Amino acid sequence: MVNLPTRTSLSEDTTQRIEKPAMAPWSQAEIESSQSTQRPIPPHEQARVFTWADVRDVVDPHTGTNRLDLIRRKPSERVIYKTWCRKTIDTYGSITAYMCAERLHWAPLPDSSAATGPLFDYRNPTPYADLNDFKILRNDWPYGSFEPNITHLIVWSKPRIPVDAESGLVTPESRQIIEAFVQRTFAKRLEVEGPNAQERVLWFKNWVALQSVPGLEHIHVLVRDVPEGIIREWTGEQEIQM
Repeated sequence: MVNLPTRTSLSEDTTQRIEKPAMAPWSQAEIESSQSTQRPIPPHEQARVFTWADVRDVVDPHTGTNRLDLIRRKPSERVIYKTWCRKTIDTYGSITAYMCAERLHWAPLPDSSAATGPLFDYRNPTPYADLNDFKILRNDWPYGSFEPNITHLIVWSKPRIPVDAESGLVTPESRQIIEAFVQRTFAKRLEVEGPNAQERVLWFKNWVALQSVPGLEHIHVLVRDVPEGIIREWTGEQEIQM
């Protein structure tokens, strides 16, 4: 559950250009994640497509079941994704290193360790308080089990989001911060386009056990029926000229 590159494999040219990197302190956790197995999906569920109502029933903080483990890739997609993870770790040393170098353009601080995970120099310790401390990207490996009108975004953060030490869930204070950010960044923008903006945005934060890149802070944002132009506004992508 991580924002990754396109589905094409790393080319031989790319592999040759990058020297074999030293293992990052947090690489072992990523390796274990890439080798982990997921609870088998019963055959009758493998072709299931999650509607917006289905997703809301799982992730809504007020009414949902919080069964985030139910939101997953199809078995065939998971095999491809895990293979990509292993190749990326072998090439870059860690998925975190790839993300920092190629997607986020953030440099972890020298005192980052296996215990701390990648640390960054940020302008404000409160998540999402400064535009320079977070980045919104598409999930390049979105879950194929979503309806096609659902767009899967990931918001990466330099400051850490406090979670409960025992449950791994976000604290009440963290939830308030995240919900305020999602409201002003996504829902407010959609209000300009029409009614029911609140009903077209959902967010969730995976438990640590479900994260592919456990040390790199991020939340997932799902939006429904949003024009491509607005998606590009959020991600900062350039429009492709035909």
